[in-house]
Amino acid sequence: MSRFAPTTILETHEVTNQPSEFAGRNLYSTDRPLREAVLREAGEWLDARMGALGAELGADRVMELGDLANRFAPELVAFDRYGRRIDEVRFHPAYHELMAMATRHEIHDVAWTIGRPGARVAHAALLALFTQIEAGTMCPINMTYAAVPALQAHRSVAQPWLDRLIGGRYDAPLRPIADKTGITIGMAMTEKQGGSDVRANTTRAERTDDGSYRLVGHKWFCSAPTSDGFLTLAQAKGGLSCFLAPRITPEGERNAIHVMRLKDKLGNRSNASSEIEYHGAHAMLLGEEGRGVNVILEMVHHTRLGTVAGTIGTMRMALAQAVHHVSERRAFQRKLIDQPLMRAVIADLAVEYEAAVVLAARVARAFDKREEHERAFARLSVALAKYWLTKRNPNFIYECMECHGGVGYVEETPMPRLFRESPLNAIWEGSGNVIALDVLRTLACEPRALEAYRAEVATSRGGNTTLDAAADALFDELGRGVPAETRGRLIAERMALTLQGALLVRNAPAAVADAFCATRLGAEGARSFGVLPTSLDIAAIVDRQTS
Repeated sequence: MSRFAPTTILETHEVTNQPSEFAGRNLYSTDRPLREAVLREAGEWLDARMGALGAELGADRVMELGDLANRFAPELVAFDRYGRRIDEVRFHPAYHELMAMATRHEIHDVAWTIGRPGARVAHAALLALFTQIEAGTMCPINMTYAAVPALQAHRSVAQPWLDRLIGGRYDAPLRPIADKTGITIGMAMTEKQGGSDVRANTTRAERTDDGSYRLVGHKWFCSAPTSDGFLTLAQAKGGLSCFLAPRITPEGERNAIHVMRLKDKLGNRSNASSEIEYHGAHAMLLGEEGRGVNVILEMVHHTRLGTVAGTIGTMRMALAQAVHHVSERRAFQRKLIDQPLMRAVIADLAVEYEAAVVLAARVARAFDKREEHERAFARLSVALAKYWLTKRNPNFIYECMECHGGVGYVEETPMPRLFRESPLNAIWEGSGNVIALDVLRTLACEPRALEAYRAEVATSRGGNTTLDAAADALFDELGRGVPAETRGRLIAERMALTLQGALLVRNAPAAVADAFCATRLGAEGARSFGVLPTSLDIAAIVDRQTS
């Protein structure tokens, strides 16, 4: 007979000093920085919509959908059972449910339907909120949103597509768009030999007798190959041109767009990124031959707003998970969040997040305006935000992961998925060097953009002496002409940080703004999170994340 009573054995399975489950909360109402930004940049109408989505996303079941959509990755079905080419992708049901939810909340088209101030802020904020649960679905959602300006500029070709996109809902089965309740739009630009250098593309476009085109070539990256159509670049007789290639031809047949394989990616696994080939695929020209880059750049410009918003979403979920864990876990007779070192880490992460939110929200508002100085500001500021926020994201997510200790490294938690997601937005839609060069090009070619940027920073003049000194040094260098390419990254970083500081000084509590300026613009910070001067009001910063 055992010397130990059964109750003694069972006591080894008692779980103590572990946090409660994270779910069962409104992901929006508990996010003070984001809610303040929404109310400031859009208003009460968006606050109500965000609250509804935040409540739905915070449910246990919806959080599980995000996990399932990534745990069971999409599979390519190139042929049917009889060997006929079908080029379809099989998704877990969770993916389809999430896509339906996203379109029901109009993340793909609210910017084009609401008709009131803050429309682009709505797209960015809703996308950021949804990304907290699942990022992969937001790729086709964001591309669908971003395709609208390019399609609107060429209504003679694209009106039937706009009619199904705007106001549409998720309708997954492949069939002619006239028979669908909604559509999604993808993009296929890059090729193996060129990558970001799309002028090196070799895909050919041959005009047919009826005025349409036939495409022949290979595309190295086509995200969301199950979209109903793709904006794509190909070499026509008149040069590199932009085309709309549908998955179903006007005759009702599957277009000759062959999915060669799905990318085995580090993260974003629910999204079926692929390589495709055009084998005489039917396509319609958008604009003029030789003007393809100009046409598709409008779509790229808008997708970059989505990459910024998606970055905000991953940051927020990682921070919220970290705050939840350290608020309920104890060590050395105190909660982790009451330990001075951990408190400094959380405060520093909170400052980083607040700075990201005010920048993303201001950029989104600039997209919403028709005034030329705001449009110029949007062209420059979205590049700055894309460059800096996405660069900071991986280390931010890692630091949040470390707050959990060993459990944060376990796949049963959301932290590994968030970490795998964290480099994505820095790489897609223009990697760091491409964006830095875009910033320099904008400074050289669009003087109004720099004027608008300078005016934005000037509105916070006198609010913080460290900010004023940083702005003076920056504008002194920019006043001597466009910096050399070798300084492109440094200039993009300094401009982004200065703009963040100005926005925080104007809009955030003094504790947050002072901490940012001292550590990001002054000499009181360090290369890792959690190194803060003792003069800061750390309690006030942390309180915004816990109350």
